[in-house]
Amino acid sequence: MKFSQSLFLSIGLFTSLANAIVIRHDVSDEKYSAVPSDFPPLATLYNIGVHGTLIHPQWVVTAAHAVFCMNPGQKIKVGEEIVSVSNRYSHPEYRLGGEHDIALIKLESSIKQIEPAEMYSNNDEKGAVVWFIGIGGTGTGTKGQTVGYKENNGKLRKAQNKIVKTTDTDIVFKFEEGSAAEALEGVSGNGDSGGPAYRKNGDKYELLGISSRTDSWFYGVGEYGVTELYTRVSSYKRWIQDVISADSDLIREKISTQSPFLHDGMKPEKMNDLCSSIEVK
Repeated sequence: MKFSQSLFLSIGLFTSLANAIVIRHDVSDEKYSAVPSDFPPLATLYNIGVHGTLIHPQWVVTAAHAVFCMNPGQKIKVGEEIVSVSNRYSHPEYRLGGEHDIALIKLESSIKQIEPAEMYSNNDEKGAVVWFIGIGGTGTGTKGQTVGYKENNGKLRKAQNKIVKTTDTDIVFKFEEGSAAEALEGVSGNGDSGGPAYRKNGDKYELLGISSRTDSWFYGVGEYGVTELYTRVSSYKRWIQDVISADSDLIREKISTQSPFLHDGMKPEKMNDLCSSIEVK
């Protein structure tokens, strides 16, 4: 049984961690192929996957459970540009496996070649069809995740899904099949943590959600019927703006937490080596 499972899993289990977009069994994998221009603000936190979204020239938003290596000086990729992390700020109410799964990463320098995504502000998300995008392994809804990130070799995929429910903190998706599914129905998986639920509006990209966790008793990650929760961006826009606009890091620290949220199997004394091994190049 699976319930409120982080879409990341234990860092020592890279095979299960790194699987990403899971697709329909009856649609060609090539139809899910994506290129960076499909979502230019996409950030990649580690060489095994895990994502974020550029929402300001110097700020990336991601899931709080994904920031364990986002220490000052750690490298991440935004678009095709490698940049260094200045600091991280997670929501003060977040606890591993729960709601409020959102964090901000401040970059040491501004990204000038990419237009940041716009944060969605309205409360009418239910029924909207959005896109997911990410790298890593893959699989289909009949079996869930089956291919690891090494075999996938960093191939980028995108998939559609419909928001079936909203709560104060999350937007909710279900992996449907057959006639109930979108043409390119899919879900995120382990290793897609922090990635966007987005849609394009004219020449702008709107960020509605942040990949967080599954919420299903009887389904594994990526299986038909699984329910996925994405942090609802519209509910946290004020907190995001307060962190970004704060006059000093000291003020930011008062309205956030700097916890790395180490997962099971992550030993503090081994984190330097781990973070070095998964740093983007």
